[in-house]
Amino acid sequence: MEIYLVVIIAMIALGAGAVVMFILNKTMLEAKAKEIIKEAEVMAEVTKKDKMLEAKEKFIQLKADHEKEVFTRNQNVVTAENKIKQKEQSLNQKLEQVQRKDAELEQIRVTLAKQLDVVAVKKEEAEKALNNQVKQLEKIAGLSADEAKKQLVEALQEEARTEAMGRIKDIVDEAKLTAGKDAKKIILNTIQRTAAEHAIENSVSVFNIENDEMKGRIIGREGRNIRALEAATGVEIIVDDTPEAIILSCFDPIRREIARLSLHRLVTDGRIHPARIEEIVAKTKKQLEDEIVEIGERTTVELGIHGLHPELIRMVGRMRYRSSYGQNLLQHSREVAHLCATMAAELGLNVKLAKRAGLLHDIGKVPDDDAETPHALLGMKLAEKYKEHPEVVNAIGAHHDEIEMTSILSPVIQACDAISGSRPGARREDSENYMKRLKDLENIAMSYPGVEKAYAIQAGRELRVMVESEKVTDDQADILSLNLSTRIQTEMTYPGQIKITVIREKRAVNFAK
Repeated sequence: MEIYLVVIIAMIALGAGAVVMFILNKTMLEAKAKEIIKEAEVMAEVTKKDKMLEAKEKFIQLKADHEKEVFTRNQNVVTAENKIKQKEQSLNQKLEQVQRKDAELEQIRVTLAKQLDVVAVKKEEAEKALNNQVKQLEKIAGLSADEAKKQLVEALQEEARTEAMGRIKDIVDEAKLTAGKDAKKIILNTIQRTAAEHAIENSVSVFNIENDEMKGRIIGREGRNIRALEAATGVEIIVDDTPEAIILSCFDPIRREIARLSLHRLVTDGRIHPARIEEIVAKTKKQLEDEIVEIGERTTVELGIHGLHPELIRMVGRMRYRSSYGQNLLQHSREVAHLCATMAAELGLNVKLAKRAGLLHDIGKVPDDDAETPHALLGMKLAEKYKEHPEVVNAIGAHHDEIEMTSILSPVIQACDAISGSRPGARREDSENYMKRLKDLENIAMSYPGVEKAYAIQAGRELRVMVESEKVTDDQADILSLNLSTRIQTEMTYPGQIKITVIREKRAVNFAK
C-alpha cells in the first residue's frame, strides 16, 4: 500500500510539474511575441519615416526641375517675343519703304504719260513731214516709195549677205583657232605630265632552260609529263629544235604565266612527274591569284582610288595579263587614269571620279564568259553591279559611243582613251594592215571628182588632198573636206582621229622669150 501511495504521489507531482512548465512556457512565449510585435512596430515606424523623407526629397527635386523647365520655357518665350517684335519692326520699315517707292513710281508714271502724249504729237507731225518729203522725192525720182524701197532692200540684202558670209568665216576661223589652241594646250600638258611603260603582249612565251637534256625530263617517259602539264595548265607546250628554249603557246596570258612559273619550279626542284606537276600547278594558280589581287590593290593605292569593290580590284589585277592591240591593258588603263585626272583638273571637273572612270573604262575586256557583248557595255554592267557612281558607269559605257553620253565626264574619258591608244608607239599594228589602211585612205580621196593627188601622211593621222583649181572652188573644197571626214568615219576603222586637209591652189605660168 505504501508503495502504491508513493507511486500515486509521484505521478501527481509529475503532472503538477508538467502543468507548471506549460504555464511558464506559455507566459514566456507571450512575452516574446509581444516583444517581437513591439520591435516590428518600431521598425515599421522607422521605415515609414524613411519613405516619407524620400518622398519629400523626390517631390522637392521634381518641383525644382519643374520650376527650372518653366523658367527655361519662359526665357524661350521672351526670346521668341523679342525676335517677333524685331521682325515686326523690320517689316514695318520695309512696308514704309515700299509705300514710298510706290508713290515715287506713280509720280514717274504720270510724268511718262505726259511725255508720251508729247511724243505722240511730235510723231504725228514727223509722219506728216515725212509723207510730204516722200511725195516730193517721188516726183523728183520718178519712182514710187514701194519701188524705191524694194530696190534698196535688194541692194542691202546682197550687201548684208556678203558681209555676213565674211563675218561668219572670220568667226568660224577664229573659233577654230582658239578652240584648237586651247585643246592642244590641254592635251599637250596632259601628255607631258604623264608617262608610262608599255609592254607588248602576244600569244607565245619562251621558257629558257640551261641545257637540252632538261627537255627529255620535261617530256617524260612516253610523253606523260608534258601531257600532264598541258592538261593541268591548258597551254600547248612546243618542244622543238630551238636550243635551250621551250615555247608555251596559248591565247590566255594568265594560263601561259601559270605554265611558265610551274615549269620554273619543276626545273628548279628537279622532281618532275605527273603527281608533282598537278601539285605545283595548283600552288602556282593560288599564288598567281593572290598576286593578281595584290597588283589590283597596289594599282588602286598608287592612283589614290578608294572604296573599290574587291571583285573590281581583282579584275584590275587581271588587266596585267591582258593586252589590246599589243598594248598592255593595265598600263593603258593607268595611263588613261592619269590623263583623265590631269584633263579633269584643267577643265575644273571631279578629278577623283575622272581617275576612277579612266582606270575602269576597259574593265569589260577582262571577263572571258561573255564574248558577244561589247566590252564597253559589259564594263558598264559590271560597274552598275558593284555600285559605282552613275557618272563613272556612263563614262565606261559611252567611251566607244555604244550609249548616249549623259555626263561631261564621258567625253573626257573617250578623249583620253584615244590619246593613250593613238599616240606613236602605244600600239603595234601589222605592217600589211597598216599599208592597206593608208592605201584605203588615199583611194577614198581619189574617188571624188576634181581630186588630183592624195597622200596619207603622219602614220595615217593626216590625209592631204590636192584638187584642181579649175574644177573645184573654195566652197566646194570645204564641202569635200567634210564629205571625206564623214565617209572615213563610216567606212574605216582606225585608232584616234584623222585630219583631212584639202589644198586648192592657182598657178599662173608664163614664159618670157
